[in-house]
Amino acid sequence: MSNLPLIHDLTLSELEKKINALGEPIYRSDQIREGLYKQYWNKPDEFTNLPKSLREHLGQIFLFNPLRPIKHQDSSDGQTRKTLFQLHDKLVIETVLMKYDAATHKGQGRRTLCISSQAGCALGCVFCATGQMGFKRHLTSGEIVAQVLYYARILHENDEKVTNIVMMGMGEPFHNYANTMMAIDRLNDPRGFGIGARRITISTVGLVPMIKRFADEKSQVNLAISLHAADDENRGKIMPINKKHNISKLLEACRYYVDQTGRRVTFEWALISGVNDSEEVARNLAARLKGLMCHVNAIPLNPTDGYPGQASDRQRANNFKRVLEAAGIPCTIRMRRGIDIQAGCGQLAGSN
Repeated sequence: MSNLPLIHDLTLSELEKKINALGEPIYRSDQIREGLYKQYWNKPDEFTNLPKSLREHLGQIFLFNPLRPIKHQDSSDGQTRKTLFQLHDKLVIETVLMKYDAATHKGQGRRTLCISSQAGCALGCVFCATGQMGFKRHLTSGEIVAQVLYYARILHENDEKVTNIVMMGMGEPFHNYANTMMAIDRLNDPRGFGIGARRITISTVGLVPMIKRFADEKSQVNLAISLHAADDENRGKIMPINKKHNISKLLEACRYYVDQTGRRVTFEWALISGVNDSEEVARNLAARLKGLMCHVNAIPLNPTDGYPGQASDRQRANNFKRVLEAAGIPCTIRMRRGIDIQAGCGQLAGSN
């Protein structure tokens, strides 16, 4: 694939400056932006709102399509699709589309994208397939954005649109903070992709300095924390990051976030049978979270080849939820999605 710079890596102001430097009128940048982020065009010759000479020139100096789809997998219920993409340097990432029909969910049917921020991951959570594969590299802001535009184009062809974006694919978004936030800015900007900030969620394993930095930005983007244990000993066994940022430091950062933004934190909890799903663990968790504006999203563990743990059964999951709610901590048992195609949380590994 081409080694040309990716046009999606340009901020909207950088795009204006580049077009101006080419001697073109400034309104050409608006036309290019419209084509990229509203029409989802990914080839220079699709930009029919531009003169042919400019289309040809842009094709010589920019890459317009950084993702080569290698493989699609659809879940047996037809509600989840996973795409394996190859990047220009032959590394691969995975992106997931999840459909939630209006008949089974409040309001209009949702079309949620789970997108990646890195090829691989350096944090090494033992139950996560991405963590098991190790870190390859950060994605650029344009490579993050391009995942959204790829599926936006497919949905548009069926008169549908992306309604929600979760940064829960491969990688740790806050380890790639600058590129992640630049991508989100372009996705949120009305002149860019134009999706509302509250329809975007960033999930982190708990990089405390970055949580505080994010809090200081007072963004309306949702924050989710992968917690998975209520004490340092057990969290350290499954999440190595806890040795650097323990639970007390993490929850202190979460309280700072709530104070700065007035927004609640979501805690993600993979229910692992016999490990973190007992009523005693739920009581300990409730004590830890007391007074913090938060919500617990629990989901039975999704299986991966590199971790022997098993998912909690329905009864244990319901008991866990009951104890939390009795203590005043809102809890939802999330439904597992795309397990048969390894598209669930923690299952993405960029494998052929």
